[in-house]
Amino acid sequence: MSTPSTTTAAAVTRAEYCVIACAEAWRDNGEVLASPMGLVPSFGARLAKRTFSPDLLLTDGEAMLVGLDGSAEGWLPYRRHLTMVTGGRRHVMMGASQIDRFGNQNISCIGDWEQPARQLLGVRGAPVNTLNNPVSYWIPKHSTRVFVERVDMVSGVGYDRAEAAGVTRFHRLPRVVSDLGIFDFSGPGHAMRLVSLHPGVTVEQVRAATGFELDLPEEVPYTREPTPEELRLIREVIDPKGLRDREVRV
Repeated sequence: MSTPSTTTAAAVTRAEYCVIACAEAWRDNGEVLASPMGLVPSFGARLAKRTFSPDLLLTDGEAMLVGLDGSAEGWLPYRRHLTMVTGGRRHVMMGASQIDRFGNQNISCIGDWEQPARQLLGVRGAPVNTLNNPVSYWIPKHSTRVFVERVDMVSGVGYDRAEAAGVTRFHRLPRVVSDLGIFDFSGPGHAMRLVSLHPGVTVEQVRAATGFELDLPEEVPYTREPTPEELRLIREVIDPKGLRDREVRV
């Protein structure tokens, strides 16, 4: 396992590594609509646009395309938004109440569908999102309650179900980011694989917090260090109030 710079690692918070990890999800995406859900993914999308993905499109979450300062640059009516979704020109980063080894995601209910122990958001747009455009996931608290062997209800479609249904043309789950590390689905049969650990986290911690067997590379690197300019942007421009630390508590 590679060792991060001691000086840099001491200065960078876990939340900031998570912002960097989320930003990397949009690297080389080109002119697509970023749809981040949550504070840290939103900061990541804005950081990506300010640095290595300048063509990324951002919205106000409602009906406008916005610039780096938040000012409106164009109108994004619902019809046009749906066209971008079905044409694969959007990359969503959703949350997950549960996610399994093949990327099936649940945001609908916990427990049996007939009488769930907890009612959540409902499936919302998760099925269409996952079958029509790239979808990544942000999970601020990595635990066995979230990373489960089998989700109680499928909201977002994973690789195994997409393949079984023959709907893989636009289906792609680039990555999962949690407060412990970065994951993708490059394991056998598109199983979840550990890509990197955030500095200060061990493989044993990730295994203990995951409810299924993760695929592991021989050498597990650490999540990359932010550049001095990226740190400045995060701390002084994108999130000067430090809201990122409310979502990632270590």
